[in-house]
Amino acid sequence: MSAYRDGDKVVVMLPSRLSKAEEEQWIATLLERLEERERRRRPSDADLELRAHELSRRYLGGNAVPASVRWVDNQRTRWGSCTPDDATIRLSTRLRGMPGWVVDYVLVHELAHLLVPGHGPDFWDLVGNYPKAERARGYLEGVAAAANLPLADSADDLRHEAAG
Repeated sequence: MSAYRDGDKVVVMLPSRLSKAEEEQWIATLLERLEERERRRRPSDADLELRAHELSRRYLGGNAVPASVRWVDNQRTRWGSCTPDDATIRLSTRLRGMPGWVVDYVLVHELAHLLVPGHGPDFWDLVGNYPKAERARGYLEGVAAAANLPLADSADDLRHEAAG
């Protein structure tokens, strides 16, 4: 039994042996699960900001305090950006649907910019507090390669780290 989205339709697969009442019950259950799964994979701006504060507390001693964290759809060459002057963080909507640990990495990366603007050793020490940092960078590098995006455009920070 499963449910998934196919464009603007939801496809529900059930065994034919179910009674009409069982079908209705399973459809409701599967649609609820699908909605919850989609909600987790597409957090709101408010969810994103709460997550950023939790990640700052957990990995940066609570020292990175963003004024706002939000999704934007105008970032085509970056996964995220940070403006330290006004403490704003923006994440590309291209990250939506990626595993949570990847989104968390980008958040930690941008939070670290609130403390250290550049990509020097101090910056990478902070980012390195996130235990899945290397794995997430590899994931993003793979996504960029699969999409035929130049490494410098989609994963510029990877290059900085390799050089740093």
